[in-house]
Amino acid sequence: MKIAINNMLERYIVAIAVLLGVIGIVSTNAHAQQKPNILWLTIEDTSPQFVGCYGNKDARTPVIDKLAEEGVRFTNAFSTGTVCSPSRSAIITGVHTFKMGTGHHRSNYQIPDFIKGFPYFLQQQGYYVSNSYKTDYNVANMKQFTAEAWNESSGKAGWWNRKPGQPFFAVFNFNDSHQSRTMSNSYEWYEKYVLSNLSQEEKISEDAFEMPPFYKDSPEMRKDFARVYNSIKLTDKRIGELLDKLDKDNLRDSTIIFFYADHGEGIPRAKTNGINLGYRVPFVIWFPEMYKHLSPWGTAGVVTDELIDFKDLAPTLVSLTGGEVPEYMTGRVLLGENRSPEADHLILSTDRADNGPDLVRTITNGRFVYSRNFMPYMPQMRYIRYLEIADITKEMRSDLKKGNLDEFQKSLFDERPAEYLFDIESDMWERRNLVNDPEYKSVLKKMRKQLDDEILLAKDAHFMPEYELGLISETGNAYEFRLDKSNYPFEKIYAAASLSGKRGDETIRRQNSLLKNENKFIRYWAIVGLRSQKKESLLKYKKEIISAMDDPYLPVAVMASSIAYQCFDSKAAEQKLVSFAKHDNMDIALLAINEMLYFDNKEPFVETIENVYKLPERNFNVKGACLDFLGILGKVPNTPDYGS
Repeated sequence: MKIAINNMLERYIVAIAVLLGVIGIVSTNAHAQQKPNILWLTIEDTSPQFVGCYGNKDARTPVIDKLAEEGVRFTNAFSTGTVCSPSRSAIITGVHTFKMGTGHHRSNYQIPDFIKGFPYFLQQQGYYVSNSYKTDYNVANMKQFTAEAWNESSGKAGWWNRKPGQPFFAVFNFNDSHQSRTMSNSYEWYEKYVLSNLSQEEKISEDAFEMPPFYKDSPEMRKDFARVYNSIKLTDKRIGELLDKLDKDNLRDSTIIFFYADHGEGIPRAKTNGINLGYRVPFVIWFPEMYKHLSPWGTAGVVTDELIDFKDLAPTLVSLTGGEVPEYMTGRVLLGENRSPEADHLILSTDRADNGPDLVRTITNGRFVYSRNFMPYMPQMRYIRYLEIADITKEMRSDLKKGNLDEFQKSLFDERPAEYLFDIESDMWERRNLVNDPEYKSVLKKMRKQLDDEILLAKDAHFMPEYELGLISETGNAYEFRLDKSNYPFEKIYAAASLSGKRGDETIRRQNSLLKNENKFIRYWAIVGLRSQKKESLLKYKKEIISAMDDPYLPVAVMASSIAYQCFDSKAAEQKLVSFAKHDNMDIALLAINEMLYFDNKEPFVETIENVYKLPERNFNVKGACLDFLGILGKVPNTPDYGS
């Protein structure tokens, strides 16, 4: 009897243990499911104006449109840059490029060790993080940086490689809408890799869409521009295929989906340009039923005009997955209980793209976009080899030469003003610059101050020439250097830079006096500012500019030589520019050759440029600038075979 009771007791204890174990498993699984899976669908080079859910009735984007119909569509989402690698640098780190010095396209500069790719912090929260497959993060030690950020980053990466039950963060980059498809690769290439993947019903005909007004509406341009719609259509199709796999794996009901483009459309005047068309992106978040409570906007087709940009993504994901947001991430947390207050404006930026240097800083409140052009002597259609090899660019330059463009279309090839102010609500294509309109004086004044305040607060590293960023990166990083008041007295540097683009005798007098400043960065901005002045206004300062050709700081010497050659026809300047173009420092060589692209008389430099192109160890940018120079003169064809 005693034995029987003991056996019964043992069985009872075992049963209780089993039951508790089951409860524990259920509890553990329930706890695991509290962390959502997260899927990122990133597409290349696409503006919202060409996506169906943003009001374009000609677009064929049913998959994206359905995500928006069931999710949250953002009308004021912005890339922090206008070309891919700076944009991805801000996305992966959560830090503005102008703080890290990573705004120049495909540069290779050091950043501090404590700044990590944000998926690193998701790994600490138990997530399996995968990237398929583009990186292009624009930082030094890319291999090490990428390996630390991701469990897997490859063409085969995806949620399917995680442990059973492990939450995932998976990124998929779709390149079918990339600029190579929409304009830069040959039409034959486009036919083979884009059109051949679309059925006849899926293709858009060349008369079935409205042409943007900054392009001439001609059969030739329509043929070129149809590539945009068909490339986005193929992208939409590819997204649908991935979502089908998510459904088949029974993961849709536990996965939050983000969809967005990395910056504006891959066409002339959009990508690489510091205006709304370069920055604004389509952006949608889709929530499954179990995570709808995380959306502060609601779901099921809601539209929000809340301001967001790419620096917000990293802190949002770190917070959403249960991590602590690092102090260096200054963006907003968009979702969950730690959601940040809404922003009333954003600061955006664009710098060098391939062989086309630039520096534009922008403020937007969603409706108005204010841009400050610090190198306005170059037009919106500045020379960038990747654009020049495209049929659409050749067509535009041909129409310009033949006098076939209207005033707005011709303005793309003119020097830019120092400032742009556009009202996107009434002027989607940014045709009317409101800077001189008295009705918008208060808006202009407010946004000017916002921009100045943001730049001064950030101590923008890109107010150093790229030549300097390269030197700093040999032993340190721009992120920390910019905080050194003795070596980088930013308030004084910015005061000099703020003169650039302004014209008139008083401005020239001040810029001329700054040529003698002991700080090399101030002297640099003095000469860059003088480069934007009218030729006839500079004659009285010829002596000082000629003297600046011998400045010990090479970027100053290059720019002074450029002015002296273009304005004074100086033979000494010509000789110096030849030497600079051959320089072993690629930043100096590019600076000199880029200046030559805008000279009225290019003939004295033809032999030099032909020889520089053949020199060993010239980088992609220098070679691209050489080919642009030779292409302008008809010495080489502007075709993809001569892309670099």
